[in-house]
Amino acid sequence: MRAAETARRAAGRTEPEFPPGAVEPVRPAEAGPRLGLALGGGSARGWAHIGVIRALEEAGLAPTVVAGCSIGAVVGACYAAGRLDRLEGFARSLTRGRVVRLVDPRLPGSGLIAGNRLRRRLLTDLGDRRIEGLRIGFGCVATEFGTGTEVALTEGPLVEAVRASYAIPGLFPPVDIDGRFLMDGTLVNPVPVALARSLGADVVVCVNLNGDTGGPVVREVTAPAPRRGILDAVRGRLPGLARTPPEAPLPGIARVVLDAFNITQNRISRARLERDPPDVAIGPDVAAFGLFDFHRAEDGIALGYHAARTALPQIRAALEGAAARV
Repeated sequence: MRAAETARRAAGRTEPEFPPGAVEPVRPAEAGPRLGLALGGGSARGWAHIGVIRALEEAGLAPTVVAGCSIGAVVGACYAAGRLDRLEGFARSLTRGRVVRLVDPRLPGSGLIAGNRLRRRLLTDLGDRRIEGLRIGFGCVATEFGTGTEVALTEGPLVEAVRASYAIPGLFPPVDIDGRFLMDGTLVNPVPVALARSLGADVVVCVNLNGDTGGPVVREVTAPAPRRGILDAVRGRLPGLARTPPEAPLPGIARVVLDAFNITQNRISRARLERDPPDVAIGPDVAAFGLFDFHRAEDGIALGYHAARTALPQIRAALEGAAARV
């Protein structure tokens, strides 16, 4: 139970108070089983999450709980805050050049990218919202620097929680929240099924963007062959990280960090989903979708949409089963 709710009940109040002129967040009806989404990490592949949500809403199966990790936290937060349209518009507008302009190199430091431009973008869309004031249940996971402890962020400033959840070690610096330095949640729980259940979901649908899902995988629509990525342009803006000469074609540092992180994430995802299996697992076929292909939002959204459409019979069956058990 959230601390704010506990305080209200202790004071004899059962409804939240809002300042004059404020608009109370609209929360979904509580009738029937609560559908939860667990949105996994996967860098640019996370645009597929938008397509998944669009397909569910179109089918009348809008989730009432969302748990996210890394890029899944970004999409989940925007959905929970009623800002998914703005995020989708922003994603579809991205080009290689615009992605590069969002990167603010930082050397020396605890990350190659300062992340201030991305933070300003999130603040533009999400403002100063707090997680406990969102229209639906939301939480995201992060990893505590130094201890490796999984941290579930279910209260507090929304933007800071999301930043902590996507702070990939080596690329972004850790985020200080209440005196704890937090990093990307994919280090401990890339697809937070258990968090979705703890937030009150009766049926959990997970979207895993990294290999095996540990459940009934639904794969649909193969992404087109990747074009030349934007990492070369990003490297060109980092001092001392120019393109490697043709005679020694080694990958750049950003690609090494992302690919190594993705390998680790894949292994952790398998282990966690075996321990915390979802009711339905969706795995959009994003194998040919580059981790840094943020400019290909149209492709990613389509992959998620079609995969979710294929999974609809399984999701409806799971909801019917949950309703029958009540």
